[in-house]
Amino acid sequence: MIKRSEIQKIVNDYTGLRIGVLGSHSALEVMDGAKDEGLETIVFCQKGRETPYQRFSRIADEIIIFKKFNEISIAKNQKMLRDTNTIIVPHRSLTAYLGYKTIENTLKVPIFGNRSLFQAEERSNKKNQYYLLEKAGIKHPKIFKNPRDINKPSIVKVQEKKRKLERAFFNVSSFSDYKKKSEEKIKQGIISKSGLQNATIEELAIGTYLNFNYFYTPISENVDFIGIERRLQTNLHDFNALPAKQQLEMNITLQNIEVGHTPASIRESLLEKVISMGDKFVSAVKREYPPGIIGPFSLQSVITKDLKMIVYDVSLRVPGNPILATTSPYTKYQYGQTFGVGRRIAMEIKKAYEEDVLSKIVT
Repeated sequence: MIKRSEIQKIVNDYTGLRIGVLGSHSALEVMDGAKDEGLETIVFCQKGRETPYQRFSRIADEIIIFKKFNEISIAKNQKMLRDTNTIIVPHRSLTAYLGYKTIENTLKVPIFGNRSLFQAEERSNKKNQYYLLEKAGIKHPKIFKNPRDINKPSIVKVQEKKRKLERAFFNVSSFSDYKKKSEEKIKQGIISKSGLQNATIEELAIGTYLNFNYFYTPISENVDFIGIERRLQTNLHDFNALPAKQQLEMNITLQNIEVGHTPASIRESLLEKVISMGDKFVSAVKREYPPGIIGPFSLQSVITKDLKMIVYDVSLRVPGNPILATTSPYTKYQYGQTFGVGRRIAMEIKKAYEEDVLSKIVT
């Protein structure tokens, strides 16, 4: 494990500031926010995936193309990042393509975030997101540790066999239903037996799905509520739009691959619960993973018919939600202007640099 004191020493010697990001997931949002705050940016692309960053060149001061994303961790590239005063902003693709071991033990470049916390997103981790939610006193769906115990509508959360970033979630209502559907998906090559063994089975929470997005660092005055969005998933959403009669006539395998986002808001009388939930989660993480939350996080939730909130997933780094940059009224209420997660990150990093406390917001 890279010692935090090593990273703090590196960042304390910085004589400027540049935001670095892997060219995937939410890189455009991060870079746009950085440019809004007058900061320089650098993006690292994998060959064949560089077009968006070249096309939207206003927000990318420098584009570096690698054969593979993980080349960012090569020693000479790390040195270049340190020499150019770069702080890496992490998102899901960074953790997926580099891996937690590389991020925790090899990547000796300041990261805006708590690098030891990222793997808590993985449900196989001992102190995982369920653990943190329980410590925060936040309700999450019931977990079926044994498929034979399934006695109500549930969702099996498993990754695709070939595309590790994609989900092959499926719904079941009993053990026999689980067995039938899982065998079909293994036979079709959608999931693997090992993937199924590592899957989590949750009771299906019924209600309205809303993703609540927050922001906090050790130099923040409060936990900011940034806004709400919903995910667009294929082929689930378009299938649900069909009349029930047509759905019953089709034999289609449903998947939950996220392909976009749509904005949302919440009735004002429920904001108390939303704000309290973010505060409680930040307090719990601070106790369990010192120094706690650094940056954005998302509590992906269901609001039930009796207005209870159930969190079914947690993002512990930049969530993919660029729609908030133009649609969130909540930043307008607090700051007098509408902006998204990318700009909120840049605001905090810039503030820390100007107040000479960068060491408090990196690991």
